[in-house]
Amino acid sequence: MKKKESKKTNYFSCTFPAKSVNEGFARGIASAFCSQLDPTLEELCDVKTAISEAVTNCIVHAYKDEDDLKKKKITLKGEYGGSCLKITVKDCGCGIEDIEKAMQPMYSGGGEERSGMGFSIMECFTDKLAVKSKKGVGTTVILKKYIGKVSEE
Repeated sequence: MKKKESKKTNYFSCTFPAKSVNEGFARGIASAFCSQLDPTLEELCDVKTAISEAVTNCIVHAYKDEDDLKKKKITLKGEYGGSCLKITVKDCGCGIEDIEKAMQPMYSGGGEERSGMGFSIMECFTDKLAVKSKKGVGTTVILKKYIGKVSEE
C-alpha cells in the first residue's frame, strides 16, 4: 500500500514568541488540530512529541544572541488532506550552518546540557522530516504524519 496525500482540506497558522512557556501551547494547538483526523492515542502522542522537539529547538537554538522579544518568534502551521497531517515549525533565527551534521544523533550546538537528540526524536515520531535552513535567516522544520487508514493508489 502506498501512502496517498490528498489536496489540503483544512489548515491553520499562528505565530507566537519563542519562549519556553509556549512549547506546551504549540503542542496543544497541534494536537487539537490533529484530533480532527481521529488519531489513535499513539498517533496523537507521536505528533505532540515531535512538535515539542521542533519548538524547543527553536527556543533553545535559534535566537542565541537576540534580546528583542518581538524578533524572537515561531510560526506554527498545520494542514491536512486525506490522512496526511503536515506541521511546519519556522523560526527567523540564526539558522543551521550544517544541517546534515545537526541531524546526527548526539550532536548538539547547545552545549553540554543538551542531548543532541531533537532531530532523531522528530524522525522517530513522524513519517517524514524535512529541514531547511539558511544562516542568518532561519530554519523551517516540516513534519509529516499519516493518521489512521492509509489509502491505496
